[in-house]
Amino acid sequence: MHISAKADYAMRALLELAREPSRPLTCEAIASSQEIPFRFLKSVVGELRRAGLVRSQRGCEGGYWLGRPAEEITLLDVTRAVDGELITLRGEPLADLVYPGPASGLPDVWREVEAGAAAVLGGVTLTSLLPGGATGATEAAGVAGALA
Repeated sequence: MHISAKADYAMRALLELAREPSRPLTCEAIASSQEIPFRFLKSVVGELRRAGLVRSQRGCEGGYWLGRPAEEITLLDVTRAVDGELITLRGEPLADLVYPGPASGLPDVWREVEAGAAAVLGGVTLTSLLPGGATGATEAAGVAGALA
């Protein structure tokens, strides 16, 4: 599985916003704090806004806030907002993938991999990754262990 830079940057930006939800942050502040290229982050934040994961306000008191509470935003939400399908094969979703002959069972394996990744990412919220929250790695390990 490939984790895109876009998904990584989106998650890091949302964690910055979740850290202090009472005040807006500018893209400049997020980019500086997380060492993310500003121009790329601007594009990513636009996608997050369209997905409803962030909201924005213009003006001198403006910036970005989370679009909903951090405990309601999972890493799966973020990944799908910026990358679309979680796992694709040559750019195509796995749902209708069919192979002939001896490879006929392989698409089921790819779909299981996708379901497992979705379960792990769907089980980790922004809140769980913040210092003082339940550790996201522990949650993810629990979900992954349940799938094994």
